[in-house]
Amino acid sequence: MYPGRPETSLRRFFSGLTEYAFETRLGMADPGLVDYIAELLDRFMRSDSIYGVRNPAGKRLDEVAAMVVEAEARVGDARRQVHRHIGDFTLFWTGVYPEALPHLQRPDRRDFFLDYSELGKRAYLIASRIPVEENPQENEVLERLSHDFDVCRQGLRELRREWERRDGEDTPPLFFSP
Repeated sequence: MYPGRPETSLRRFFSGLTEYAFETRLGMADPGLVDYIAELLDRFMRSDSIYGVRNPAGKRLDEVAAMVVEAEARVGDARRQVHRHIGDFTLFWTGVYPEALPHLQRPDRRDFFLDYSELGKRAYLIASRIPVEENPQENEVLERLSHDFDVCRQGLRELRREWERRDGEDTPPLFFSP
C-alpha cells in the first residue's frame, strides 16, 4: 500500500498477525484493508505517530476533539490527513487498547462526551472523499474502514488476543521471511 516504504521485521510481524486475525478469525479477506491495518500498527508503535497531529503553533494534539477542530480548519490533503489520523487514532484505541479509553475520555478532557467509534467512522468517510493523486486506492480502503469500523475494531481485538497468546511462547511466526 505504501510503495517505497521499507519492509521491517515488525511490519512483517503485524502483516502476518493482521492477516491471521482478519482472514482466519473473522473471515474477512480484504488484502488492501489488512495491509492498511498492519501499516497502522507499525506506525503507531512509535508514540510520535500516535500523537502526530499538531496545531499551527506546533503543539501536539492529544484529544480527538482538538484534532477534529484542526481537521476542519485545514483544506485539501492536509484536511484529509488529519481526518485519516482521527480514524486511525480512534480505531487503534478502541480496537487494540480499549482499556485505555477511560483515561483518554476522562471527565476533565474534552473527549469525555465523544463516541470514538462514530467519530472514527465519520473521519474515515470524510478522508475517503477528499481526492488524492499519490495513492488513490487508499481512498477506497478508507471508505471500507468507515463502513466496517466495528468489524475492524473486533479484528484488532482478535489480533491483540493472538499477540498476547503468542507472547513468550516458542511458536513459529505467522509469516515467513524471504
